[in-house]
Amino acid sequence: MEKSGASLVPNKIARYLGKSSEEFTRADIIKYIRDNNIEAINFRHLGGDGRLKTLNFVITSLSQIEQILASGERVDGSSLFSYIDSSSSDLYIVPRYRSAFVNPFSSVPAIDILCSYYTKEGQPLGSSPENILSKAHESLKKSTGMSFEAMGELEYYVIAPKQSLYPASSQRGYQESAPFCRWESLRYEAMQYIAQCGGKIKYGHSEVGHIYGEENEMEQNEIEFTPVNVEDAADQLVVAKWVLRMLGKRYGVNISFAPKILVGHAGSGLHFHTRIMKDGTNVMVKGGALSDVAKKAIAGYLTLAPSVTAFANTIPLSFLRLVPHQEAPTNICWGDRNRSVLVRVPLGWLGINNMAKDANPMENEDSPDFGSNQTVEFRSPDGSANIHMVLAGLCVAARHGLTMENALDVANKLYVGVNIFAPENKELQESLPQLPDSCYAAADSLLKDRALYEADGVFPPTVIDGMVKILKSYNDKDLSQRYYGNGPAIQKLVDEFLHHS
Repeated sequence: MEKSGASLVPNKIARYLGKSSEEFTRADIIKYIRDNNIEAINFRHLGGDGRLKTLNFVITSLSQIEQILASGERVDGSSLFSYIDSSSSDLYIVPRYRSAFVNPFSSVPAIDILCSYYTKEGQPLGSSPENILSKAHESLKKSTGMSFEAMGELEYYVIAPKQSLYPASSQRGYQESAPFCRWESLRYEAMQYIAQCGGKIKYGHSEVGHIYGEENEMEQNEIEFTPVNVEDAADQLVVAKWVLRMLGKRYGVNISFAPKILVGHAGSGLHFHTRIMKDGTNVMVKGGALSDVAKKAIAGYLTLAPSVTAFANTIPLSFLRLVPHQEAPTNICWGDRNRSVLVRVPLGWLGINNMAKDANPMENEDSPDFGSNQTVEFRSPDGSANIHMVLAGLCVAARHGLTMENALDVANKLYVGVNIFAPENKELQESLPQLPDSCYAAADSLLKDRALYEADGVFPPTVIDGMVKILKSYNDKDLSQRYYGNGPAIQKLVDEFLHHS
């Protein structure tokens, strides 16, 4: 990163050093600490529940800083991961310098750094979420010579006491502006902090959902990211959820990523846009159209969609969102710009780059060509997802699609160019394969496909077994029948999982 552009970089450490975060070294971190009177370092590491955990260090000496940055620290793995036995549970957490950021909430000047887990032998812990994702990506690159980028659409509700000024219309909140969007300022503040923490944000806006309860109102918002290396995409989303919850605490409101707040109203998804790259070029398009590479990846997503659900929709509440005739998908199919399908191909500016010149008659120059930013969107995940695991699952699915012989046939068979929930398309809708309808069914799908996830050592068998055990423990096979029309039972479920993951 050139010094001339450093002032535009939100990450304060990168701006001060005049280099990109990918180039951070231990010496860089120490220099920033010394030059900026940093008093504390926080190690952040991902627990088995998908939340960031914290280890705080008050800085006492230069030698202390050098030691913890070079050697990391030890933690109790059995308290972080259910599959680690307490008799041999010590793990190392080692900081990844590129992830360092200035903590925007700390009462003293502090730097936070994300960490990876290592075993007593000094090897990456194969069962930790960030290492599973790294292995999945490496396996894809090794098998295909291509890399994987992703971005998330993080939807959430702000739950606050009702107010009478400028009431918004129920289910009509999409991209509403203040004052009808009451929590625009919180969203904008969150975007600033997330960017300072290293997040690459595309934009933010209010979403469809606006719910008025007896005492509270619930306003839905979304922050969407830009495509980055898949490991970074996962880290950014985990940090973003932490930032939003911290701001909720500051504002005295609840921030929830729960997939469903109230039946009959819009649920919150965590859609993932993905793209396949080779030598820095997006290979999802060729000759101005969707490429065979993209179609093969889509075929992989569709083939493994039932088992990916085990990572993407991890609580019974997820399956009150994944119901027919809503925007959340239930049928396994794909299409262009079609929000009734599981995998959507959104607008991608294919061969179109002069709209700005048309909208601005005084503009004499053609718009620059920024290359293709075409992605494909996987629409079933929600806020309960273990972010690193579901992205690892999509890496595995992409690898499967890119290497299976009949991938293009699968893609052609499952393409849908119409709204599958329109009455005239009922027969088509009923002929398509379905996503699981419960955690229990998702677990069975994962067991069926486990060999694909365990191939090349990506997912350890203990992790697959652990996920299945958790999912089946909900015993939710007849969820729809049990909860249909039962408002109090649904509310109890919402309260239980309001802040899950």
